[in-house]
Amino acid sequence: MIFNSMQFVVFFPIAVLLYFLIPHKFRYLWLLATSYFYYMCWNPKYALLLLLSTLITYASGLLIGREYMSVRRKKWYVGISFFLNLSILFFYKYFDFLFSSIARICETLGIDYVKPAFDVLLPVGISFYIFQALSYTMDVYRGEIRPERNVFKYALFVSFFPQLVAGPIERSKNLLGQFDEVHFFDYDRVREGLIQMLWGFFLKLVIAERFAITANLIYGNYNECTGYQLMIGTFAFAFQIYCDFASYSEIAIGSAKVMGFHLMENFRQPFFADSCGDLWRRWHISLNTWFRDYLYIPLGGSRKGKTRKYVNLMIVFLTSGLWHGANWTFVIWGGLSGLFQIIGAELKGIRMRLMNLIHMKPDGKLRHVLSVVSTFLLFNFSLIFFRSGTVSEAFCIVRKIFTEFGIKSIFTTSPFELGLGVKNLLFLAFSTVILLIGDTFKEKYGTCGGPDSAIGRLTASKWYIRWGFYYLLVLLILLSANLGSAEFIYFSF
Repeated sequence: MIFNSMQFVVFFPIAVLLYFLIPHKFRYLWLLATSYFYYMCWNPKYALLLLLSTLITYASGLLIGREYMSVRRKKWYVGISFFLNLSILFFYKYFDFLFSSIARICETLGIDYVKPAFDVLLPVGISFYIFQALSYTMDVYRGEIRPERNVFKYALFVSFFPQLVAGPIERSKNLLGQFDEVHFFDYDRVREGLIQMLWGFFLKLVIAERFAITANLIYGNYNECTGYQLMIGTFAFAFQIYCDFASYSEIAIGSAKVMGFHLMENFRQPFFADSCGDLWRRWHISLNTWFRDYLYIPLGGSRKGKTRKYVNLMIVFLTSGLWHGANWTFVIWGGLSGLFQIIGAELKGIRMRLMNLIHMKPDGKLRHVLSVVSTFLLFNFSLIFFRSGTVSEAFCIVRKIFTEFGIKSIFTTSPFELGLGVKNLLFLAFSTVILLIGDTFKEKYGTCGGPDSAIGRLTASKWYIRWGFYYLLVLLILLSANLGSAEFIYFSF
C-alpha cells in the first residue's frame, strides 16, 4: 500500500476516524495494529523482520537502562544491538553486493570464482526502521531518554505507519513520548495536515512523475544521447528525486499531523542552498542529522583538528552513499558529496579575496545567486553517479557531457522529443513554477506551523485565494492520476 493508491484513500480515513473514536488508553494499540497492517500489505512475512528488530532494540534498551549496570556492560549491549540489526540489514541489502564485488575482483585477477546464488527481495523500508530503532538504543545508552517498558508502545514507535517506509527517521526523544499524549480533533491542525498532504500529492503525481519520463528516457538511452541531452536528463532527475522524496515526507508529516503527531522536517528547500554544506543541511534532514549525531560526533566531529574533521566528514558521506544503495555508484556519489564540502571549505579564503578584487559584496544578491547556481550544478554532477546503473555508465555520461556536448542539437533537436510532448511539457513548466513559488514562500515564512508560517498565512488569506489554490492542486492531481508508475524512489533504499 502506497500513499498515492486507492487502498490508502480508503485506509487512512478509517484509521483516523477510529483513532479519535477509541478511548485514549487504547489508541496506541489501534495505531500499532494499523501500522503492521499497512506494512504487511507489501509482504506479510517481512513484518517478522520488523518485529525482530523491534524486540532486539527493546530488550537492549531495558538492559542498558538498568541503573546498576556498568558502563562496560552497557557498551556490550549497545554493540550487540547494532551488530544484530546491521547484520539483518547487511544480509538483505548488501550480501549480493559483497559477492558481486568479490567476483569482479577475481575476474580482474584471473581467479575462478563462483558467486553464491542469492535471490531475496529487499524488504521495503528496512534501512529506515532499523536506523530508527538503533537511534533508540543510543539515546537510552546516553541517558537522553528512559527505556520504554511498554513493548507495544515501543513497537509502535518503530512501526508508526506514516513514516515507516521512507521516513522521516524519527528520534525516540521526539516521537515516543507523543504516544502518551491525548490528541483531540482540532480543525485547524487537521486542515494544516491535509494541506501538507495535498502539497505532497502534487509534488509526486504532477511534477515528479513527469520529470521521471524525461530522466528515464534519456538515461535509458544514454549511448544515443548528446551531452546536452544528458544534462537535461540529469536536471530532470534532480527535480524528480527532490519532488518524489519530499512528497513522501510531506504526506507522512501531514498524515501524522492530522492525528495530532509532530514529525521532524525532512526537506527545507534544498535547491535554494548556497553551498554544498548548506544543501546537506536541507536535504533528507532526518538521515543527515542521524549520521551527525550517531557517527560524525562519536568519531570526533570537528573537535580534533581540520584533517580529522575532513576524514570524519568523508566517512559519514561514504557511509551515507552505501546506505542509499548496494552499488559502487552510490559510494562514489557519497564521496563526491563529502569532497565538494571539503573543497568548498578550503577555497573559502580564495573566494573571499576574489570577491574583494572584483568589488562583489559577500552578502550581496549576485554572490548568493551565483552560489546557489554553482551548488545546484555540483549537486547535479554528483547525481550522475546516483542515477547511473554502473560506474562505467556514469563515467561514459560524464565524458559525453564534457566532450560530446552536441551544441548543434540545441538548435536542431526539439525538446518535445524527450518523452513528454507539447501538452505535458507545458503542464510541467506551469507546475514547476508553482513549486518554485511554494518553496520561495516556505523559505521566507517557514513550515513549522503557526499563524506566521507559510501554511498559516495561506489559511489566513482571503477565501477565494486559498480555495482557488486548493482546487488548482486537486485539478492538477486529477489530470495526472494515470501518469507513470507512481512508485516512490526511496522504497528501493
